[in-house]
Amino acid sequence: MCPTETLPTGTDPLRSLPLAPGPAALQHLTPSQLSFLHTLPHRAELHAHLNGSIPVETLRELAARRRDRRAFPGEESLPLVGEGEAVESGLRRLEDGVVLEEIGDFFGLFPSIYALTSTPTAIYHATLSVLRLFLSPPPNSTASADATHLDLRTTPRAVSTTHVTREDYLRAVLHAMADFARDELGGDASRVGLIVSVDRRMSAADADEIVALAVKLKEEGERVMGVDLCGDMTTGNDVRQLLPALARVKAAGLGLTMHLYETAPQTPDEEQIEYELLTLCRPDRLGHATFLSPRALEVVLEKRICLELCLSSNLLCKTVKNLESHHIVQHLLHGTPIAICTDDPLPFRTSLIAEYALLLAPAPHGLGLSEEAVRRIAEGAWEGRFS
Repeated sequence: MCPTETLPTGTDPLRSLPLAPGPAALQHLTPSQLSFLHTLPHRAELHAHLNGSIPVETLRELAARRRDRRAFPGEESLPLVGEGEAVESGLRRLEDGVVLEEIGDFFGLFPSIYALTSTPTAIYHATLSVLRLFLSPPPNSTASADATHLDLRTTPRAVSTTHVTREDYLRAVLHAMADFARDELGGDASRVGLIVSVDRRMSAADADEIVALAVKLKEEGERVMGVDLCGDMTTGNDVRQLLPALARVKAAGLGLTMHLYETAPQTPDEEQIEYELLTLCRPDRLGHATFLSPRALEVVLEKRICLELCLSSNLLCKTVKNLESHHIVQHLLHGTPIAICTDDPLPFRTSLIAEYALLLAPAPHGLGLSEEAVRRIAEGAWEGRFS
């Protein structure tokens, strides 16, 4: 978005929904404030999921190829993944805009995306589109790129139908990153890195395989910068079985970030598991950390762990009621290192600059922080990069 641009009041121009919190906050900034955000030199996006960031236009293109059976060259013999109507229905839901009643609704959004990104070439093109979304200036615009650095994360998927292994998946993503850096970043590969995610639902063997792949690819010189623990903490899986694999991450020279306390622990054992992950794995960064227990908060403050905070995501998933009650307020008072992030721009209809607008816009549209305070937050996020 150009610093002097404004969106139509009250509605998302692509969907029949009210504007999401970030774009709505942009409307309440002055031209000077918009210019300030676009010229911030340190805008690091540290918590963006690949599959939740693919632009709708790219998904439409992949869906059209699927519908018309126009396979990418060299993949003509590969079968389709997923039921056609289910894939189309899921895409329509994403196109129309998603309304979430609770965070659990969020995890059901992705089967259609997975079906459309089930071959190496589709994964490659989807990754390129996400890199452009964050790091390329909008076409036919004087606006800056949304971010100046991207730590992009994804969970490697093995797709038996198309004979794609987890290593194939990661190499397709890394191939796209290398080509993008060469062709569109002037060869500056330092501006983008990959975080490989381990899902809480996985077995110990799966986690071992993924961490081993991350280490192997890093040792080959690929831009693998860290490992993430992600997924729904209410799945009931015994996450302690993943501890041995996660313990090897930092020893291998990789950064470690973890989705912890994203939802409120419902039992003492759930809180104990989160606390053990925090204290035994010693992550460099935490994703969300919305419901830190008092003892977990003590650890975060003592170790000055950087928090990846996704304001629109929390508001739209209803893990917080409003900005005034968001845990960012507490951490600003404590001086905790904070990275403002998008999480999943596709369902949350946001951008990194829109998330920063939530810091700067006056209440009730934002937190009403000063430009100097926003600059300090951005510099703290820059220091929190894994690359």
